[in-house]
Amino acid sequence: MAAPLLGGWWPAFAAAAQGATSAPFDEATVVSLARALAANAHAAPDVSLPAALAGADYDQYRNFRYRPEQALWRELPGVEFQAQFFHRGFLFKPRVEIHVVADGQAREVPFSTALFDYSPNPTPALDETTGFAGFRLHAPLNSRDYFDELCVFLGASYFRAVGKGLAYGLSARGVALGSGDPEPEEFPAFRAFWLHRPDAGDTAILVDALLDGPSVAGAYRFRIQPGDDTIFEIDAHLFPRVDLAHAGVAPLTSMYQFDAADRVGVDDYRPSVHDSDGLGLWTGTDEQVWRPLHNPASIQHSGFQDRSPRGFGLMQRKRAFDDFEDAEAGYERRPSAWVEPLDDWGRGEVHLVEIPTADEYQDNIVAFWRPAQPLEAGSESRWRYRLHWTQSTLWKPELAHVAATRIGARPGGDRSIRLVVIDFEGGLAEEVPQLEVMASTGRVSNPVVHTRPGGGWRVAFEFAPAGSESSDLRARLHSGGKAAAETWVYRWSA
Repeated sequence: MAAPLLGGWWPAFAAAAQGATSAPFDEATVVSLARALAANAHAAPDVSLPAALAGADYDQYRNFRYRPEQALWRELPGVEFQAQFFHRGFLFKPRVEIHVVADGQAREVPFSTALFDYSPNPTPALDETTGFAGFRLHAPLNSRDYFDELCVFLGASYFRAVGKGLAYGLSARGVALGSGDPEPEEFPAFRAFWLHRPDAGDTAILVDALLDGPSVAGAYRFRIQPGDDTIFEIDAHLFPRVDLAHAGVAPLTSMYQFDAADRVGVDDYRPSVHDSDGLGLWTGTDEQVWRPLHNPASIQHSGFQDRSPRGFGLMQRKRAFDDFEDAEAGYERRPSAWVEPLDDWGRGEVHLVEIPTADEYQDNIVAFWRPAQPLEAGSESRWRYRLHWTQSTLWKPELAHVAATRIGARPGGDRSIRLVVIDFEGGLAEEVPQLEVMASTGRVSNPVVHTRPGGGWRVAFEFAPAGSESSDLRARLHSGGKAAAETWVYRWSA
């Protein structure tokens, strides 16, 4: 019977649920489905919409509002997770199957217009085959008496989440294929989800997902635990249909428009605009690296080769309103996302793609792990990692960390010479450390490090491009033969 199986069924679902069939489900079910899917040619999803939805524009789609009182598991006592579903329409055309798993059985969640408020428009004539486009989870994140929106899975393989006190910003994806390449990027999509019914008192919830695209199929299990840092423990199995020479594992997607390091041509009252301001790396050799992001004139790719990485992420370190002066966007509340591998990922590189943007409305930054060896057609690979949605990750707190990067013309004289100023905060070094600065092209001169008013260190040096179109800059602080701060690296471009 439907009610005992799913728990918390509401009247809008009762009739359709009674007719839904159930199927056995365990931790191998979606892996088996993905393996079988990859053994056959890809079938593109049906993106046709019912006539009542086909013409909906952005504003009309926003009026397809899920009714909170119809949230899944709302009526289960002691359960601290609720699910709401997204309507199909506008950009979200494919039908995504959503199932609930309980007591070893899975049953598809039936669609009903009674779940949505369409006002001021009339309720469209749609049947249960319409289905959903995605879902979101709610949990008492910021207070015990209110269910905040915790995470959302909507569009291709995109998902995003927040920790306590944060607001949505950057996104993650299941896999990245062709990001920033000349050929069109491929966007595999989650075609089905299985939401595991939580029990009273559970602090985490399980979600399984089936990925499919022309080049790859995949099975994903998410263990989602909300908190000060919301943590996704992810177990992904990939089954390529073709050889994937440049697959992106654990991809993150963000927005960076400008900051103090690159305000050329910026006519904006705000001091900075970005969801993330840097790529953080903790390498397999225990080096902590900070790479400030850049809004380049043309697409730039940067690869940071490594073996057995300890972590990487797109981070938002600026946390004060004064850093942005944007009362509406609230960029200071955007989360950082940190990838922590749970297995030895071997040789490869953290790959960063920076795409030019003229506004703050399009994501233009992508970061992911690229294995050194291609993922071969017919193979199976497994990638386990934790994804931390957090305010900050200082993975080696004994080191000073980069607080700001500022670049501008050197005052007086030749204004083609750039003055680079880097502020470091924290760490344990008590004496002024030694400084090393290097550039792949051009010339570095007058490097200096000194104490900074208010604490920390300030590094400054002059960089002469000498006709170079781009240069990779690197600065290190060390004391007594040991690193005193994380390594600062930057791609300067004309």
